[in-house]
Amino acid sequence: MSALFDPATLRAVVFDMDGLLLDSERIAYDIGRQVSLDLGIPWTHAVAMQMIGLNSREHEALLKGAFGDDYPLEAHRAEFGRRYEARIARGGFPLKPGVRELFDALDAAGLPRAVATSTRRSRALPKLDAVGLLARVNVVVAGDEVARGKPAPDIFLAAAAQLATAPAHCLALEDSNAGVRAALAAGMQVVMVPDLLDPADDIRAAGVATAATLLDIAARFTRQ
Repeated sequence: MSALFDPATLRAVVFDMDGLLLDSERIAYDIGRQVSLDLGIPWTHAVAMQMIGLNSREHEALLKGAFGDDYPLEAHRAEFGRRYEARIARGGFPLKPGVRELFDALDAAGLPRAVATSTRRSRALPKLDAVGLLARVNVVVAGDEVARGKPAPDIFLAAAAQLATAPAHCLALEDSNAGVRAALAAGMQVVMVPDLLDPADDIRAAGVATAATLLDIAARFTRQ
């Protein structure tokens, strides 16, 4: 872990959700691919990877840019939503390694936390609640509650404001390049915990710290 992550300067921690707290990106990927196949809608791995970390508005622009203005967005969105909601109702998504250990470490350190997710609020809250995390966060800011999605800094700035903490004293934890860019633009300390995506060249050039799992982050707090 690099010196960019300095526990002594922190007053709060801001988490992404999908791919960081919840092992949900692979499930969303599989559902999206299967829906496209079943409906005969264009799909590519490259476009699916570009969607990670973005909110629904950015998804729309990306899909139409890749496949044309006649892409049947509403049909795909409706069927994806039906299958995804059914997956949530069956008990939620597995936690990523180290989530509970890190939350316990933050409890011990007395640090408040927020979730800043590109997922819309009506879907984010049940996902967090299903795995027992909703009661353990102070703030949730969702993708449908900000003007611009990641990689714009809006969602992280909103989270910092609701935590009443200056962005420079917040640690942002992200798995996506779009999320890391947003947190950097907000002026937060950032650690990337890669899931489906490796750090992009600009993320590496910025010297962003990386960790294999959230267990590494938890260990940093317990070593203070």
